[in-house]
Amino acid sequence: MPTLEEVRAFCRAFPGVTEVTGGQGGGLSWRTANGQFAWERTARKTDLAQLAALGRRWPDGDVVGIRTDGLDAKAALVQTYPEAFFDIPHFDGWPAVLARLDGIDAGLLRETITEAWLLRTTARLRREWLAAHGLAE
Repeated sequence: MPTLEEVRAFCRAFPGVTEVTGGQGGGLSWRTANGQFAWERTARKTDLAQLAALGRRWPDGDVVGIRTDGLDAKAALVQTYPEAFFDIPHFDGWPAVLARLDGIDAGLLRETITEAWLLRTTARLRREWLAAHGLAE
């Protein structure tokens, strides 16, 4: 089970990343020049009420929001890995998924965050990082 500190270290290891403390909800978030790609997410009163109306509840443990490559990618993650990822009404129509740190494999979390960073970084940093890791763009 990955910890928030491990998420923090992993996100900060990417080139061009800025860590912001005290963003929405007061938690940590990680950004590139092109925007946020991952963030600590806590439940808000509205979230709890909306989930309760749907017969659902906010999970125990730490939760991280992660940018996705569109709504289809978001739906695929939630459907394929329901123990790891979930969605809430607040994110309807927005390309992001929520990850339960106590329900996700560290490898899957790293892969999902890496994809999010690749989406939000600059083209130059993306090319350099992919080349350094023997991956094609």
